Amino acid sequence: MITLINIELQKIFKKWRTYIGFIAVFVMTTIVQIALYLTQDDFIRSTTRALNDSFFLQGNFFNGYVVAYLILNAMFIHIPFLIVLVGGDLFAGEATAGTYRMVLTRPISKFNFVTSKFLAGFIYTFIFILFIVLISLLGSVLFFGTGELVSLKNKIIIFASNDVLWRLIGAYIYAILSMMTVMALSIFFSSMVSNAIGPIVSTMAVIIVFIILSAIPIEVLQNLRPYFFTSHLSQWNEFFNDPIDYNEIKNSAIILFAHIIALYGLTTFIFLKKDILS
Repeated sequence: MITLINIELQKIFKKWRTYIGFIAVFVMTTIVQIALYLTQDDFIRSTTRALNDSFFLQGNFFNGYVVAYLILNAMFIHIPFLIVLVGGDLFAGEATAGTYRMVLTRPISKFNFVTSKFLAGFIYTFIFILFIVLISLLGSVLFFGTGELVSLKNKIIIFASNDVLWRLIGAYIYAILSMMTVMALSIFFSSMVSNAIGPIVSTMAVIIVFIILSAIPIEVLQNLRPYFFTSHLSQWNEFFNDPIDYNEIKNSAIILFAHIIALYGLTTFIFLKKDILS
């Protein structure tokens, strides 16, 4: 199995589309960091304007933690598209190249073949999120230092500088699970077609449709909303509440994990029943 996973990772990282996400994240992060650096005074004034009238604020309200938090919020809605660029090609790429028959004539089972695809996709997702951590968090801290973080939700929360890093790490870990769910969905669609464009469009369409359905104020849809995986993708934001609702995070993580298992099971079932003609 390890050999199969290594082969799949080699296939992934030999394709140019794999690096689109890394390049996009690097460019976007660099632009945001430069823009914030050039306008940091305006940013501090706009962020603390509502607080200055009632409180005396002292501390570093422009720092690497703030920049990383802003980048995570800004990019998270676009990360799924960068993930499906790879996931949508894992099976469809084999069909397009006509290598299914050649691969499966070797002494490997269809079950191991599917499993190696999923695990390779998950490893890529982990590497991709780790890259975001290095660029947005580590890079921002090195350039801007550390300090307090202001979180504007239902209430204004100011986290001390020693209370931010573990929250960001927790958010990134949860983001890995979220994006693995998106990866699993794109692999599921990829196993049914022979063109990578279809799984990419289908995955993004499902995400958009579920988000729209969640926003429609109809009782039936609102009752179903807790079971939509899209309702739990951004639950990483709970780490920036005080107090943190760990039960909510746990329940959301269970639902996402259940979706991954279900998608893996469906993909395996479909592929085992599939006639390989090319």
